[in-house]
Amino acid sequence: MKGQIIRIVSNQYGLLGENGDIIQAVAMGKLRLNEKPLVGDMVEYELIDGVWAMQRVLERKNRLIRPAIANVDQAMIVMSAVEPAFSAFLVDKLIFLISYENVEPVIVITKMDMVRADDEVYKYIEDYRKSGYKVIPVGHDISIEDVEECLKGKITVLTGQSGVGKSTLLNRLDPAYNAATQEISKARGRGKHTTRHVQLYPVAGGWLADTPGFSSLDFSRHDALTLARRLKDFEEAGQCRFLNCKHINEPDCAVKKGVEEGRISSIRYNDYKQIVAECNKRKEWE
Repeated sequence: MKGQIIRIVSNQYGLLGENGDIIQAVAMGKLRLNEKPLVGDMVEYELIDGVWAMQRVLERKNRLIRPAIANVDQAMIVMSAVEPAFSAFLVDKLIFLISYENVEPVIVITKMDMVRADDEVYKYIEDYRKSGYKVIPVGHDISIEDVEECLKGKITVLTGQSGVGKSTLLNRLDPAYNAATQEISKARGRGKHTTRHVQLYPVAGGWLADTPGFSSLDFSRHDALTLARRLKDFEEAGQCRFLNCKHINEPDCAVKKGVEEGRISSIRYNDYKQIVAECNKRKEWE
């Protein structure tokens, strides 16, 4: 049978089984010798002597290192319009990091009830939407129906700096989930030896990862060319003269032409140039 790992605690694996039940399973010896199974992994399992046993991890569509999770459909970037102030550069860094891992970024902007109609944040919302990104504004008197619809049927990881209103948003989505994440968040602060685990919770018809999000925004081990090929902004730019074009100093670059013609966001492109300067600086053996 096939199932999906939704929780790992020590050597016990919580599986969402074929019939929708959650069962406890163990990893067979041959599985433990290979790459460690992750939350989100699809696995084959069977009943052996009264024990559910995982036999094989199926091929992953993606894998995140921090947080350690596989087969993620989307990452929800939560950013506030105010307090703290909206940071397009931070959002873009997260977009680049998420896109690099073949995960779809979704932007949720909180506290939209606290800004005026002419606030600059609306310019950024339009810019992201024009580039093909999903942007969901929320606030105290603004429905979260679009957030719920976005979560349905997907595995989602949340990320965003502290103070942006993630807890408030989670409480509106599911108070029980918010309480659970608060408890785990407190546990993480009890010392360096505290168990760190990733868990998927059912929220709004989908699965939400219990995780502090992307713990590192370091791009020094990332490949610039891979990043260039995975950004949604550049998909419709056309063909550059060189197949290995990084869209920086190369001649006849379709992306640079797109920026000049206003078809590609100059905001994102300028942030992209800053990030490319950080890429490929560290070697894997360092």
